[in-house]
Amino acid sequence: MNHLITRLPKHSIWIIVFALAMTFLFIRSGFDFNYLIPKRMNRLVTMIIGGICIAWSSIIFQSITSNRILTPAIMGYESVYLLFQSLLILFMGAQSLVIISANMNFLLSIILMLSYSWIIHRFLFRNGQNDVYVLLMLGLVLTIVISTFTQFIQLKVSPGEFSILLGFSQASFGKAEPQQLIISTVILAFVSIIGIKYLPKLDVLSLGRDQAISLGVDYQRTVRLYLLLIAILVAISTSLLGPTAFMGIFVANMTYALTRSFRHTMTLSTGAAIAIAMFIVAQLAVEHLFNYRTTVSILVNLVCGTWFLLLMLRTRGST
Repeated sequence: MNHLITRLPKHSIWIIVFALAMTFLFIRSGFDFNYLIPKRMNRLVTMIIGGICIAWSSIIFQSITSNRILTPAIMGYESVYLLFQSLLILFMGAQSLVIISANMNFLLSIILMLSYSWIIHRFLFRNGQNDVYVLLMLGLVLTIVISTFTQFIQLKVSPGEFSILLGFSQASFGKAEPQQLIISTVILAFVSIIGIKYLPKLDVLSLGRDQAISLGVDYQRTVRLYLLLIAILVAISTSLLGPTAFMGIFVANMTYALTRSFRHTMTLSTGAAIAIAMFIVAQLAVEHLFNYRTTVSILVNLVCGTWFLLLMLRTRGST
């Protein structure tokens, strides 16, 4: 499969994405520009923003850690998001959806995940420390602890309230409000401007800590900057879509197979296209193939989880 993918022209992936987007907008729509197409456009914009955030955060994270089987999910951002939603349901019940509007929930979720990121970065990078692997270990431990506490809370809620929590734990494109998309677009544009400015340093950083330092890169400062940008990207995607589990691993490794390059000017663009295309295909399958008998989250996790398993078996077999 990888051999066939690498033979595609460099920019054909974006042509495929455009074709899929038009298909998603107009298939069986009756050209209803009053209701159906605007609703689909809202979902499409959500897919685009979420796909860009997931692809960029995963590729940048793997460049920093020099590991192709890690994603920012190991840092516990998604666990913090689910914990926050569980606490809202526990203390406010189902009325939390009314007491706290969707827009306020979106903003609070982003602020909470960024605060969590700031705390662990502040704790580990103080006094000149810059051990990324200690950061990963702490993130993994915190993810397990927070997930366990979240499960404990979920046992305390009623079955009806648990069904609401289940909705938050699965990726969905239908819950994003137009105001949330505007805010996300502005934040994403800000992240893009900063990230592009320091993109050459990221290319050097992907060579490894010692090589980056020997080539004159301020390793600690650059790593902290990109970890902050990753936290922002993950906060946006998780607040808009919900947790996406293994998707980042799939997107990043498919990007490397397609581009045959680790230059981020190529990988970030291609990765975003792959993520968006995957979201559109999954949503088309849910609507027109399975007739809403399954969810995007199930399809994405099935494909990406299988890919991750095959990647692990292939890596183990080559050692």
